[in-house]
Amino acid sequence: MTTREILQKMKVKVGLGSSDPDSGKGKSKMSKNITHGFHLVKGKSYHDMEDYVVAQFRQIDNNELGLFAIFDGHAGHNVPNYLRSHLFDNILQEPDFWKEPADAVKRAYSKTDSSILEMSGELGRGGSTAVTAILVNKGVAKQLSVDHEPTTEHEDIKNRGGFVSNFPGDVPRVDGRLAVSRAFGDKSLKKHLSSEPFVTVEIIEDDAEFVILASDGLWKVMSNQEAVNCIRNIKDARSSAKRLTEEAVNRKSTDDISCIVVKFQ
Repeated sequence: MTTREILQKMKVKVGLGSSDPDSGKGKSKMSKNITHGFHLVKGKSYHDMEDYVVAQFRQIDNNELGLFAIFDGHAGHNVPNYLRSHLFDNILQEPDFWKEPADAVKRAYSKTDSSILEMSGELGRGGSTAVTAILVNKGVAKQLSVDHEPTTEHEDIKNRGGFVSNFPGDVPRVDGRLAVSRAFGDKSLKKHLSSEPFVTVEIIEDDAEFVILASDGLWKVMSNQEAVNCIRNIKDARSSAKRLTEEAVNRKSTDDISCIVVKFQ
């Protein structure tokens, strides 16, 4: 079986349709006016697509959770694929998830990263960044996550014994190698990296329109407000995600582009 066929099977497992393997949609069972859609576009690099998504609603007792994530792998697809299969289960297994979700997410991130490092012989040397959103029962762009860049976290990296390179014509890199300062995996760099996530807990008010999750293939070429303006008048969630990826391509993004849009109609 070829790598492409293996990736195709993995994508089908997370709900990507066979007719359009890089696009999909779904909706809440408890609240019919909440829908989601996602779309992925491979970048112009020579390696296989290394982005993975999770976009699903899950029933737990009398509660419904919307589970959404984008895992942007580097140096291979094993780590983001592992995260796709395990991270949310690890989060939901935390005993205090329903009472203290932010702390539960942080602990689950740390435990998952430890598991990945222990399995480095099987998963390889690569790693992955992640952006996740969990919806529980349930105008101006509001940023819910923080970009973890080597330049903004250079003091923490230095305190761990690492350094940030800034060569002309290249992006800042941890130890001259990795262009992000927080990630799962990356065993050879882990002592200078962190896997602790930035977590926010927000109440979804009645006037909320949508949530956008995307990989840096989109955010490198679009601001938060530009992304909001781009899809504000599009009702369908999957069409919104596809429109954002198309706009990123039009703006000359060359990276893998993954996007999930959750609509509150």
